Amino acid sequence: MKTRFLLLPCLLAATPSFAQSAQSTTGLERVADGDDEIVVTANREARPVDTVGQAVTVLDTATIETRQAVVVSDLLRQTPGVTVTRNGGIGTTTSVNIRGADSDQTVALIDGVKLNDPSSPGGGFNFGNLLIGNIARIEVLRGAQSVLWGSQAIGGVVNLITRQPTEELAINARAEGGSFGTGQAFANVSGKSGAVSASLGGGFFTTDGISAYAPGREKDGYRNYGANGSVAVALADNVSVDVRGFYSNGRTEIDGFPAPTFSFGDTREVGNAEQWTGYTGLNAALFDGRFRNRIGYAHTSSNRTNTDPDGTPTETFRGKGRNDRIDYQGSFDVTDAVFATFGVEREVSRFTTASFGGPATTGRARLFGVYGQLAVTPIENLTLTGGVRHDDHNVFGGATVFSGSGVWSPNGGNTLLRASYSEGFKAPTLYQLQSEYGNALLTPERSHGWDAGITQRGLDGAVEASATWFDRTSKDLIAFISCPANGTGICAGRPFGTYDNIQRAEAKGLEFALKLKPVEAFTVAAAYTYLDAQNRSAGTANFGRKLQRRPADSLTVNADYRWAFGLSTGATVTMVGDSFDNASNTRRLDGYVLTDLRAALPITERVEVYGRVENLFDERYQTIFQYGTPGRAAYGGVRVRY
Repeated sequence: MKTRFLLLPCLLAATPSFAQSAQSTTGLERVADGDDEIVVTANREARPVDTVGQAVTVLDTATIETRQAVVVSDLLRQTPGVTVTRNGGIGTTTSVNIRGADSDQTVALIDGVKLNDPSSPGGGFNFGNLLIGNIARIEVLRGAQSVLWGSQAIGGVVNLITRQPTEELAINARAEGGSFGTGQAFANVSGKSGAVSASLGGGFFTTDGISAYAPGREKDGYRNYGANGSVAVALADNVSVDVRGFYSNGRTEIDGFPAPTFSFGDTREVGNAEQWTGYTGLNAALFDGRFRNRIGYAHTSSNRTNTDPDGTPTETFRGKGRNDRIDYQGSFDVTDAVFATFGVEREVSRFTTASFGGPATTGRARLFGVYGQLAVTPIENLTLTGGVRHDDHNVFGGATVFSGSGVWSPNGGNTLLRASYSEGFKAPTLYQLQSEYGNALLTPERSHGWDAGITQRGLDGAVEASATWFDRTSKDLIAFISCPANGTGICAGRPFGTYDNIQRAEAKGLEFALKLKPVEAFTVAAAYTYLDAQNRSAGTANFGRKLQRRPADSLTVNADYRWAFGLSTGATVTMVGDSFDNASNTRRLDGYVLTDLRAALPITERVEVYGRVENLFDERYQTIFQYGTPGRAAYGGVRVRY
């Protein structure tokens, strides 16, 4: 792996406080091993969740370890407002939809750095290669978040935080094996020595898998190895430097459409995907720590190839994507009641793609953004937040979005009333603008929406229930259109088709969450989503039809009990309703129910054995038509902490 980091000039400061903006290592340390009382994604800085007017779900370290999930998407589908589809077993292309928005309209972050791939047609992130590994915390922020997070944040933001540096030496490791020839091992070590604190980890995962083609007999395996690292150096009490990196290398066996029939079936095709992110930043605090500054440089690189040993040529696809971002972020506690976040970002994206040995297509674009957000607490237990952002793109021009939210508790935190209005945008991708199918006249996809909800706590924290209604309209959505051989207008010179802003969609629904802890040893968590997502493209054949692969109902219930002698047992029941596999709603996907069981037993203070059974009743189901899903499976492992 080849990495390059850029150190930017230092900000000078003379007051003794440590910078803690959201993307600084120090800020991430505050929440990496914490609970759900503080979040970083909503304000790009660690803030109490009770001051956030938007809907956010936190999966902390304890929850992640308890549920024993292997891939991030399996945890995301257990949160309100989120649906997941996957075209096969672990490692295959995986889409995450938040509140009915397209997966390409979800911003994925690793330690605050965007993961979205500029070489993919939709510019989104494939969650298929994202294993739990050494991820310590996941925050899911629902609703448009473009004011702070820019392009693509129409559905929401998924922020993944890896294990961060610790004051004392800490070692976390685990290894497990089980069904389908599956094995994995991950380890992480962290600590501090003088002015330097660090966290380094890595791991390996392999499985023989299942057939991606549901009726097929050939197993499609998957292999992944990766690494994570975070280093912070305190140059002074109020100045620090961060260096972070994340690396993933996956190899997926896939099924396709072999000759001579070109119908879906078993193939020997293999997809390789390599991605790494690098970040370096300088943090400085002024005015007794009230004014926190960060200057950073982030680099994201992806390299994907597909090869078919039975094809001619054998390489069926090659794609490279690259993002380089330089940004400044400031966070200022103006008074005890006024908090401001502001910044500027300059991002340059590049891509290269080629298919079946044909000529390569390349593209480049620059996006410059300025944003500001102000949170005010005029009276106790009331926080009002408003923000604005403007982005300038060197191809389509500018885009401006606004947001506003409020949260109020009439009784000291037992009841929370939340409401928000937000706008989002998604810039046309490099492929949509500059490929052989590109259209340089495209404008951004846009959305506006609102939500309102209530959270009620009672019995000294033994009960917490929340309900949120949301409503979003998206317009100018980009879709591929066919063109005649001698087309005019946007079809001129595009005989095989092009892209245009022609679609509109609406999504509304209800998110409900419940947490129960009747006794210290027993917890229950439930999440339910009702979703009505429709195509509202007037004058088209699919007007009024349901958006594909968006089930109207989904429910997950987690129950866990810790016995007096140390054994922990638990179960997850996931129920997903019917949906349609295609835009015309002519092909139905039946709903399904999955039941998982788990247990963990400490052998010593530092060693724990654990095991689980997934899909206990061997449910046969599909999230995408004709793509296979795993049946009953069992796994066991050991976890070590020092």
